[in-house]
Amino acid sequence: MNALVPLPVVLPLTACGLSMFIGPRLRLLHRIIGIGVLAAVLVVDLVLLVEADRTGPLVVHLGDFAPPLGVTLVADRLAALMLTVSGAVTLIVLVYALGQDMADREESAPIAVFHPAYLVLVSGVSLTFLAGDLVNLYVGFEIMLMASFVLLTLGGTEPRLRAGSTYVVVSLVSSLVFLAGIAVAYAATGTANFAQLTVRLQEVPLGVRTLIEVLLLTVFGVKAAAFPVAAWLPDSYPTAPAPVTAVFAGLLTKVGVYSILRAETLLFPGNRISALLMVIAFASLLIGILGAVAQTDLKRLLSFTLVSHIGFMLYGIALGSRGGIGGAIVYTAHHITVQTTLFLAAGLLERRYGTTELTRLGGVARAAPLLAALWFVPAMNLAGIPPLSGFLGKLGLMRAGAADGGTDAYLLLGACAVASVLTLYVTVKVWNLAFWRAAPAQLPLEGAVLEDADDTDESVGADAGGCSVAVACVRTTARVPRVMTAATACAVLLGLSYTVLATPLTGLADRSAAELLARTPYVEAVLGQ
Repeated sequence: MNALVPLPVVLPLTACGLSMFIGPRLRLLHRIIGIGVLAAVLVVDLVLLVEADRTGPLVVHLGDFAPPLGVTLVADRLAALMLTVSGAVTLIVLVYALGQDMADREESAPIAVFHPAYLVLVSGVSLTFLAGDLVNLYVGFEIMLMASFVLLTLGGTEPRLRAGSTYVVVSLVSSLVFLAGIAVAYAATGTANFAQLTVRLQEVPLGVRTLIEVLLLTVFGVKAAAFPVAAWLPDSYPTAPAPVTAVFAGLLTKVGVYSILRAETLLFPGNRISALLMVIAFASLLIGILGAVAQTDLKRLLSFTLVSHIGFMLYGIALGSRGGIGGAIVYTAHHITVQTTLFLAAGLLERRYGTTELTRLGGVARAAPLLAALWFVPAMNLAGIPPLSGFLGKLGLMRAGAADGGTDAYLLLGACAVASVLTLYVTVKVWNLAFWRAAPAQLPLEGAVLEDADDTDESVGADAGGCSVAVACVRTTARVPRVMTAATACAVLLGLSYTVLATPLTGLADRSAAELLARTPYVEAVLGQ
């Protein structure tokens, strides 16, 4: 089974090479390769998850070079769970993107760019989850950065180029800080391997160890979009194409959360800056959700809720207990899926009505009840309505905070409650403005296409929202493809499956937390002790 560990990294890169080789004209072959490879990766991820849970961490030393010289890939319970969730999400998003491409049927559409870049992104995400040392974690981040910049700027519009430039500048600065952290760690210990660092960092002077921890947490905090280094996210993600925004918002920030979780449990147990993590979690929870309350554009609103809910995960990590770590793992898996689903639903809404500006929408629940349902279910899940997985994850985190009993833990518990209530408020706000109320009369958006009166769809005409063609309702000529709707429905069902499988999921998260806190299984598996 150890031989399967590199496949989530290798298979997408191989498929990327094939996509580059076959050229842009064989569009069907691009689709077959992408879907087939990501489906195979998901199967491998599931096998690794079952095997890691049954036997413990699976380790591969590439080239058969032992640490610290060789490249080590490790699939323990946490890494395998994150691989499985990300594999399912990336496959669904690719199907969504292919449905959009098939509906548009534009020969100029950059499918020959999108597919290789997307596969490289998947490979980079897999490498970050499997990396057994700081250097390869850095390489995984850089692979994601390279692919992310291409995907963010697809189409070459001015807003996308501006947002992509901001994203790249922030990422490059964080990469420089990451290199500094690796250099200090290697100078102090003579290794970058996680297992060896676990042993050797205990012999390093406290000041140096704290410096390494602060440098790494700064980098991972930028990747996770935690306050106060989250200002780049609401300006970068909403401008990208819907599939790109969905996978970025759902998955890429969780790579930063995963890295924080790995570092705090494996490298810096019993750290001295848990209080700082509490402050960051507190600020992320409240400032992020207050930013969401002030938004009238759906995608920007979702971007701010993303910043807020990173605070839930950081809260569990800061607690450092088995219950807190387990709750953070459950909530991370839940949030990857739910946040992706919400952005996919926002993409459907934008495609049908040409806008995600809430003040220009209305009557969607009557005109498109399926689309309304695809929004409503994950929105309630994000808000934490019982018995959905969002409620289960928050309940686990709050129980862990109450068990901790400290003042900081209780303050964070209160912040979690406030953030949950305000999340419910913003989701209800979106429902009332975009879905429930009658559509307002309005002038067309700049660049929007208005259909002729003879071609007017009555389901979104005057009967649906009190807006007639005479007053120029915003319309889009593109219908919502069934493949895109089906992919979004699959994402909704995946999120609901966490509720159905709550007992196995929480049990796996609890065992993952115990393994992370013990550290010994990981170290022994890598070093062969």
